[in-house]
Amino acid sequence: MVEVTVARLGLDSATNSYVVVLRERGGRRVLPIWIGQPEAESIVMQMNQVKRERPLTHDLCKSLIIGLGGTLRRVSITRVQKSTYYAEMQLEGPKGVVEVDARPSDSIAIALRLDAPIFAPSALLITLDDDADDVGDFSVEGSDSELTAEQLKAYLENLRPEDFGKFSP
Repeated sequence: MVEVTVARLGLDSATNSYVVVLRERGGRRVLPIWIGQPEAESIVMQMNQVKRERPLTHDLCKSLIIGLGGTLRRVSITRVQKSTYYAEMQLEGPKGVVEVDARPSDSIAIALRLDAPIFAPSALLITLDDDADDVGDFSVEGSDSELTAEQLKAYLENLRPEDFGKFSP
């Protein structure tokens, strides 16, 4: 297992799906994971330190972990099977360490909130081309598809209940 960080989050225009791109810490290899809209919104909100008036589900998970006297030791992307990614959250509490099965997208969103490290098997990482300077050159990521903090803030300020299910800032 190698430690990875969230390098980018964007929209894969070919599938119209959100993609979180994890990058090997100190390396060039990446792991793209296609995720759902709510998880993408939660991750980008945390990356841009945007706070909502009421807690989102991942904020609630953070509060529960801390409130029960626990810590999130690490998140591990464990495998991919039939195009589905799997992850585990390693929680430590008063009664010891517990491994919790979770979706990678949820695990990443919670790890970002608790400053926990994220790990992935080396075998799942792919190497960027030699001429690629950064993750922005990765094929599913176009520079136009990444949200800026200003775009996210403007979108969230104008969000209405009937807008849920739509995400096109």
